[in-house]
Amino acid sequence: MIITQVVFHLSEPISLQAATEIFESTAPGYRGHPGLRRKYYIRSDDGLRVGGLYFWESRRHARETYSDAWRAMVTEKYGAAPEISYFDAPVMVDNS
Repeated sequence: MIITQVVFHLSEPISLQAATEIFESTAPGYRGHPGLRRKYYIRSDDGLRVGGLYFWESRRHARETYSDAWRAMVTEKYGAAPEISYFDAPVMVDNS
């Protein structure tokens, strides 16, 4: 499994309510997305960083998603370009 962290550094803080509204508006587009097992939307306490943690079946699925068109769409939505980090996830603990 591959996990990506996508972060946007905002010029102005965003409230939790405003971030939630944006996240809820984009979530349907990720339902059933090829190779995406799970996504968590994130917002820092100070509201200056938002983004997501994506859990992928493969690196290929992640790279195909982060296309030029996707980058343009999210840059317009958040007013900042995404910073994308890739992580291998060889072991998982599930306490559910």
